[in-house]
Order: sequence, then C-alpha cells, then structure tokens
Amino acid sequence: MSRIRPSLSRLTVRSRGVRGVLGALAAALGASIVIRPTASLGVLAVLIGLGCVVTGVLELAAARDPQGFARSRMAMVALWVAGGIVVLVAPGLTVRAIAVAVGVGLLINGALQVVSGCSGAISRDARVASVLLGLAWIGFGALALAWPDITLIVVGIAFGARLIIGGIVTLWHAIRPPEPAPTSPDTASAATHPWRRTVAAAVALAVAVAAGTVSALIRQGSPVVDVFYAPPRDVPAQAGQLIRFEPFGRGVPEGAQAWRILYTTTDGDGDPAVASGLVVTPRDGAGEWPVINWLHGTTGFAEQCAPSLLPEPFTAGALMVLPQVIEHGWALVATDYLGLGTAGPHPYLIGVPSAQAGLDAVRAARQVSEARLGAKTVTWGHSQGGGAALWTGSLAAEYAPDVPLSGVAAMAPASDPTTLMENLGNVKGGSVFASYAVAGYTAWYPDVRGSDYIRPGAEGITRQLAGRCLSEPAMLASVLVVLGLSADPDIFARSPLEGAFGVRLQQNTPPPTVTAPLLIAQGAADSIVPRHGQDAFVTGLCDAGQQVDYRVYAGADHMPLVEPGSALIPELFAWTTARFGGKPVAKGCVHTSR
Repeated sequence: MSRIRPSLSRLTVRSRGVRGVLGALAAALGASIVIRPTASLGVLAVLIGLGCVVTGVLELAAARDPQGFARSRMAMVALWVAGGIVVLVAPGLTVRAIAVAVGVGLLINGALQVVSGCSGAISRDARVASVLLGLAWIGFGALALAWPDITLIVVGIAFGARLIIGGIVTLWHAIRPPEPAPTSPDTASAATHPWRRTVAAAVALAVAVAAGTVSALIRQGSPVVDVFYAPPRDVPAQAGQLIRFEPFGRGVPEGAQAWRILYTTTDGDGDPAVASGLVVTPRDGAGEWPVINWLHGTTGFAEQCAPSLLPEPFTAGALMVLPQVIEHGWALVATDYLGLGTAGPHPYLIGVPSAQAGLDAVRAARQVSEARLGAKTVTWGHSQGGGAALWTGSLAAEYAPDVPLSGVAAMAPASDPTTLMENLGNVKGGSVFASYAVAGYTAWYPDVRGSDYIRPGAEGITRQLAGRCLSEPAMLASVLVVLGLSADPDIFARSPLEGAFGVRLQQNTPPPTVTAPLLIAQGAADSIVPRHGQDAFVTGLCDAGQQVDYRVYAGADHMPLVEPGSALIPELFAWTTARFGGKPVAKGCVHTSR
C-alpha cells in the first residue's frame, strides 16, 4: 500500500500540471480573442476553433475532477471538440456560421451547467456557483446570436470571456496547494473555500449582464419610423403636393421654426411616390425667405435613416451651418429622399429620383403657409447630396420649371459613382458605403444582382450593414467589423465596375446640362471622394462647355470641408448671397486653389 500512494501522488501532480497548462492556454487564447475581436475572418476562425477544442478539453478535465459534475460536462466534451474541428477545417465559413456555432455551444453548455447545479448531488455553494456560471454562459450565447452583423465583436466578448474565466478557474485549481483530507463533512466544506468558485461565477454573470445591458441600450439608440411617414390610401398623382405637415423642434437653432413634411414626388419609373423632409425658417420677419434646397450627405440606406428621424437631423447629413443660414434670413428645405422615412427602396447614388425628391420638397414646402417661402432657390449638397445637387441643376429646368434655381453648390460631390466605388476599397470602413450602393442598385435595377458581385462569405455582413444608419450606436461596432475584414478579400467577388453594375454606375454620372450658376468645392485631402476623380469630372464639364466655378481647398478632408471652421464656409455664404442678389458669374470654367 505504501508503494501505491506515491504513484497516485505523482499521477495527481502530473494531472494538475496538465490542467494548469490547459488553463493558462485557455486564458491566453481568450485574451487574444478579446483584444483582437476584429481580426480577419480567417484568423478569427482559427482562434475560435482552437478555443472550442480547448474548451472541450477543459470540460473533460473538470469531469475527471472529483468536485466536477462529470455527467453534464462529459456531454459537452464531444460537442466542443467537434464544433472546434468544424470551424477549423470548414472552407468558406462565414461570420454568421461562427456565431451560430459559438452561440449554440454556449447556450447548451450553460443549460447543462444549470441542470447540474440543480441536481442536488453537490454542496449548496457548489450548486450556486454552477447555476451562476450556467446563466452567464447562456447570456453570452444569446448575445452572440442576437447580433448577426457584428458577431466578430460579440464573439470576442462572449467566447473570449468564457475562455478567460474558464481558464483562470482551471489554472487556480491546478496551482493551489492540495487540500488536506477532510475528517468530517463540515471540515470538508470549510477546506475547499467554495466562496472562490461562487465569486468567480458571480463575476462571469455580472459581465454577461453588463454586455446584455449595453446591447439593449445600443438597440434602443436605433431610430424608429412613426405613423407620420405612412402614406394615405390615395396618393395625389401630381408631384410636389403636400400631404401633411407638423411642427418639428429637434436640432432647430434659436430664432427659427421648423416643420416636417410628407409630400408627393416621382419614382424612377415616373410613377407617383411619397417622400418626407424638413422645412426651417427664421421665426421673426416679413417672410418671403430665399430658400436653400439642401440635399444631405449619406445617412444610411434603411427606412429609419431619414435625417428627420435622427437625433441630429441636420448635422447627420453634413449640414453644420444651419444657424448661419437662419442668421442670413434664409429658409431651408431638406428632403429625406425616397426610401428614407417612407417605404423604400432608397435610390442611393442614383441621380434622377434623388434630384426630383429635392425639387418636389421645395414645391411642397411652399404650401406650408406659416413658412412664407420666397421664390428664389439655391441648391446645396454634400457628398451623396452633392451628386444629387448636380443632377438637380441638370434636371430643374425641364422637371420643375416652377422652381427656377439661382445657383447650385455641390460640395465634395459624388459626381462620378464609378470613381467613388473604385476608391472605397482604399477607405477604412468603405465597405459600409459599398453596402449601401449594392443595396440601392440591386433594388432599383433588375439587371444588377448582388449574387453576381458579392462573395458568398460577405453576403450576410453586406446585408446587415445596409440595414444600419451611420449615426446609430450599433454602426460603430459594424464599422469595427468592416475594419477587421480588411485582411480578408474584398466584399466583392467581382468588381462593381464591370457588367450591369458598372453600366448603371456610369449612367448616374450627372450630365453637363446645369442651367444655373455652378460652384463645385473639393477638399484636396478628401479620402472618400478623391480629388483626381473630381478633377476629371470638372474637366469633362469644361470640355462640354459647362460653366463651373471649381474651388479646391488645401488640406481639407471629406467632412472638414463643410465644418464651420472651413475656408469654404464664408465663401459659400458670399457666393450664395451673390446668387440670391442676381449677380452674374464668370462664363466658362474657373479653377482656383485655396
């Protein structure tokens, strides 16, 4: 008997050493996932696969522990190991598939652990710890399944935390001094310090609850479409008709009054459609306010992304100078475009319906008697709205002769969708804008099919990104996901510049038929709308005989170009004042650098 005991002791030490290594490996692996949740999909698959296998081995070690709950944990060993192998070897695995594998594993693991805690075959403290840990794993699993578009981050939080906590607990049990043999059940309970396990389980549950709370808060930050945007049963056939309006107060500067409007416009086929927008005027004065027809920059593609629904309705679309507009005694009419606020699809980077929606908004706003709008109108637009402004100048004389334009100012305009799409691959987070373009073009043009262009592994992410607004709290996580995918192939399996997509992009380059005085402002350091593309577009306008005042601002990036401190802003107001005053512009092309 004396010879047997040393052998058992050596086996126990060796087992404890193996378990210590496993615990340290699990904690390190979990930390790697948490620190780099936006690693490329291939790297993430390796980390998650290895993590699943290690988790299975940890479950096996726990099942062999006399204090473990062998029956339930042994049921998880095969599941974790098999799932890890699938994640490691399956070709073309998507982020969503990884989330499902991890989420389901955590849910089952948690459920079995709760069942074990309720079995009654262990001490009360151990039961409490088991139930708490089980609830934590269930919470992490539900979290991983709840966010299909940002699962890279969720998996990093949920599964990485699971590995860290499990690894630390295993490591602690491996390195702590051996407990003396108990002489009675009471001393056994005191010797094992069960409170440590309970505290660890409580911490895990607290992390899960905190993550779930943050998730709920993020979801609550998403805008909601209300009944104001629902069209009537009978929509007037004539474009530019006011359907309804009501006072609006969010983001309106002091000394101004505002309304949101619902009105008729025209879709891409010439059929009646409904759009929404905002009208802002000075509160005091005689009225007959000159109108700034504002065409906003990108806010999103989904219905809830209308500026009139967002917490910051004006700055969200890059109008940073509304107070100055009011101080100048001007009114603002800002369309949401089709498909934002009202039922979609939204014609993202599609020129004709976007321009028509802006012109019809001015027509409808004139019918708000309290607004007292004048007849003079100057169109402003930035980025997406800058391209729409160019289209507005090209179409206004024919489509809306009752809205004569005194000028068109296009700031960092998306004048050439082809060049813009080509450049998005060089922009951090450019896949967000690409997803909007894919959603818009596939919805508006039957010959453009997403399956012809989007690689299979990116279809889910592209679709989910298109459903988020740029200003939503959840979009930050989505952008981090896109940044993490930068090490993977592009979301496109085929270039969008080819085939039907490429043809449609070219068709949405504004023609050189702007009849009003035209100002194009471009930042020399613009990372989204590159200067070389704008230069080429302006050269084409000049070659076609189009009048244009082209101004390039040194050092200005895409958004800083239109911020209050930009050198453009005082020049824009001076130029617009001259247009409302009827001052003539120089003929031909004028190209200056600021």
